[in-house]
Amino acid sequence: MTDRRGGRSLSPYDSFNLGDHVGDDAGAVAANRARVARELGVPGDRLVWMSQVHGTGVAVVDGPQDGPVADVDALVTATPGLVLCVLVADCVPVLLADHETGVVAAVHAGREGVRRGVLPAALSAMASLGARARHVTALLGPAVCGACYEVPEAMQAEVARVAPAAAVRTRAGTPGLDLRLGLAELLARAGVREVVHDPRCTAEDPHLFSHRRDGVTGRQAGLVWLDRGGR
Repeated sequence: MTDRRGGRSLSPYDSFNLGDHVGDDAGAVAANRARVARELGVPGDRLVWMSQVHGTGVAVVDGPQDGPVADVDALVTATPGLVLCVLVADCVPVLLADHETGVVAAVHAGREGVRRGVLPAALSAMASLGARARHVTALLGPAVCGACYEVPEAMQAEVARVAPAAAVRTRAGTPGLDLRLGLAELLARAGVREVVHDPRCTAEDPHLFSHRRDGVTGRQAGLVWLDRGGR
């Protein structure tokens, strides 16, 4: 996971914004993305980005892309050296890896994605490349926590029909959503045995971008890849 420290972007995107769709200077975003590639020791065209739409679309990629993959919220690959990137600023970045067969995925899981089933869609695409849920390790990255994520009761109920564990009360005692709890429930239901939680709340941590807290802001990224050995 990246955070907001160490990049070129100016306020309110300061400073390591990786989102190219939020109004930031294009040159600053390009410089920030180039730094990601340098830090990982890969050519810039090995970073695969998405144009995320809060849907359930999944793209299986096997090489560099000519720009971001359009209208998807999950990327899957079995190709070593491709870095799959998911942009977030309150939604959950879900990073998945089957270390046995060498298949990885990056998933953008916001409220609508959870409700509509983006995570099962990504696991299904991984399975099409030979992955098995029992071999998958999942990381649920930093996101807005249930204590901070207040929603209308009807909206909470819509998500809870798919992932009951997501329904919580906020710090103020109002209806809320903890999407990471809901996603962990979905992963367990699918047979994923190892789920790692990054406990940071984007709305509470000043080192992370949060749309809910700040309105106009940047995006951090979750990154997952197979090394040249296929793991």
